[in-house]
Amino acid sequence: MAAIGSAIGLGNIWRFPGTAYNNGGGAFMVPYIIALLITGLPVLFLDYALGHRFRGSAPAVFRRVSKKFEWLGWWQVFICFVIMTYYAVIVAWALRYTLFSFTTAWGDDAAGFFSDYIGRTTLADSSTPAYSPIPILGVVIPLALVWAFGIFVVARGVSRGVERANRVFLPVLVVMFIILVVRAILLPGATDGLNTLFTPDWSRLTDYTVWVAAFGQIFFSLSIGFGIMLTYASYLKRRSNLVGTGFTAAFANSSFEILAGIGVFATLGFMAHVEGVAVAELEGIQGVGLAFITFPTVISQMPGGALFGVLFFASFSMAGLTSFISILQVVAPAVGEKLGWSNGKATLAAGLPSAALSLLLFGTASGLWDLDIVDAYINYIGVVGSAIVMCIGLGLVLRRLKELQRHLNLVSDTRIIGGWWQALVAVVAPLLLGYMFVQNVWSYVTNGYDEYSAGLQGVFGWGTIFLVAVATVVFTRMRWRTPVDEYLPLSLDVLEEVK
Repeated sequence: MAAIGSAIGLGNIWRFPGTAYNNGGGAFMVPYIIALLITGLPVLFLDYALGHRFRGSAPAVFRRVSKKFEWLGWWQVFICFVIMTYYAVIVAWALRYTLFSFTTAWGDDAAGFFSDYIGRTTLADSSTPAYSPIPILGVVIPLALVWAFGIFVVARGVSRGVERANRVFLPVLVVMFIILVVRAILLPGATDGLNTLFTPDWSRLTDYTVWVAAFGQIFFSLSIGFGIMLTYASYLKRRSNLVGTGFTAAFANSSFEILAGIGVFATLGFMAHVEGVAVAELEGIQGVGLAFITFPTVISQMPGGALFGVLFFASFSMAGLTSFISILQVVAPAVGEKLGWSNGKATLAAGLPSAALSLLLFGTASGLWDLDIVDAYINYIGVVGSAIVMCIGLGLVLRRLKELQRHLNLVSDTRIIGGWWQALVAVVAPLLLGYMFVQNVWSYVTNGYDEYSAGLQGVFGWGTIFLVAVATVVFTRMRWRTPVDEYLPLSLDVLEEVK
């Protein structure tokens, strides 16, 4: 449930529907399913096998595989450190909007209200992106609460904190979202929205960008390649059905994405019906615009909109909180193992500096701009680069995939992981992710990201990647305060005999 809670996050609700819509509608499901099967599941199983066999934080796991690869674990840790600084802000916005929904406080101007709320209108020229240190009280307070909650849960440990939080939040999230979807599909015009989402535009399948979008969606949605699933797997019992758990987590995540797509587009169909336009003519069908402008606009127009808004933003908040906890759970154990600190002390050491940066960079009037740049660079360069190195390193350099394949089969209920898995991890995944990586790096170098200035991208984009690299070198060179090298994985022959 913790793995599902991590996978089901903000990307499911505000990223998948727009990505599907912009990439062929129903036809997008073809590359999406292919991406799930040939990249998503294989890399997920790789994370599971590494974490479960070598049982530790990401740096400890990669050091136990090979001391030359410890740096990759720290790279993943600091990728998560950066992600949680801005991820918490989106959760804070959603929490605040849950309260706004009771009175539909945005009225008839959701765009203007959101701009006022995040402090954009306090800037002299809001059309020119630039960093602003002006704190926005309406953002800072819920953001501080999100950090306090996350640090408290992770500091309590896996059993008393993370597991209990997911046992409560995940079922409540699913129930609330099902109610929301049922309400949405009963609205006038909902059918038009669903037809827009699921009507296949088969011609788009010849466009390589559609396939890149599908692989990107699966990769980021499943939380693979940057330490989360690896860390969670390290806490499982010696005999755990890793393969069954992996399939469950992956297909639960994809099912929720489709459910989110149905709810979002049924709602957009109602909005188009009210405005007398086609769904295709609506704007803001992805990301921040969808969640905090388009949806509030719809909520103001629909019968019982306040209740619908509370359900939507409460679901959005819970999805974000479970994922936020999982990101912090990667950083804290790594710091604790390296420095020999207790879980509580390590959580504070990891969480408080990240919380301070979060408030300083994203709790300000320029928070949305800062967030957009950091998210693009850290995901499409940091995370994708990490996954490529992990797959090539374990598959072609260290040649440890056969060992990990045996481990997956021996601790699981079935032995279905074969040579095909090694081929997908060592060859197919790096090729596909490598293409995505090169395309994005080249685009950022030559054209930049979106319309942001080179200076702003240099600080929040390339600057973030540089700081992650520096932190990775520093922590890799530090001495371990725990006997991390004394760990010996259980003999595969012993596992074979037991099974």
